[in-house]
Amino acid sequence: MAAPGFTSSRPSFRPSAPRDPGVEGRVLTVPNLLSLCRLLLSLWLFWVIEQGSYGLATVLFLVAASTDWIDGWWARRFNQVSRLGRILDPLVDKVIVCGAFILLAALGGAILPWMAVVVVVREMVVTAIRAEMERTGRDFSAGLSGKLKMVLQCAAIALELFDRAAPGQIIGGVEVATLARLATWAAVVATVWSGLEYLVKAGPALIGPAAAPPAEVPSTQEESWRVN
Repeated sequence: MAAPGFTSSRPSFRPSAPRDPGVEGRVLTVPNLLSLCRLLLSLWLFWVIEQGSYGLATVLFLVAASTDWIDGWWARRFNQVSRLGRILDPLVDKVIVCGAFILLAALGGAILPWMAVVVVVREMVVTAIRAEMERTGRDFSAGLSGKLKMVLQCAAIALELFDRAAPGQIIGGVEVATLARLATWAAVVATVWSGLEYLVKAGPALIGPAAAPPAEVPSTQEESWRVN
């Protein structure tokens, strides 16, 4: 597969509903409220994991993962993409995934401590690169590898929690513990792969001269800033 392209142009798309010019600066949109709920849910999830209530933790994590898809769909379907949402949504994703990896790694099992370190470091590096790309107005939206990484990370967490809640269960003739290990290793590989891909994508901008911030984007355009 060729290395991802890099462009300084900002993407636009045809909205599926009439655009609300004032939505960019809104705070109380449905997607933002869902993201805030997920953030609060993540704190409950972490406490439940520490208490050893893995059945409830599995349910909470699956709810959090499903609302992540819902708020993204809602924002695109009803044109409620806002500046706060472009920051809050991926931030909450990272809080949930990194927090769960750290807590589960401390307990031992499929997720090892060094794997949690890889996940956290990758998120910190990509977030720093994303901030620079946004400052200079370059496109740094999520690619296939970033989306695949997120899916595999969520699968690894959900399977590990489920295995702790109901040890010895079998799905499709394979023990859940084995599936959890496979998903975790796949998630780590995807995490490293996507991190390297984003580094290659951002390389020309990072090693070149500093660029000035772009002019204000016309209100007729939408942008996709989310990076997984």
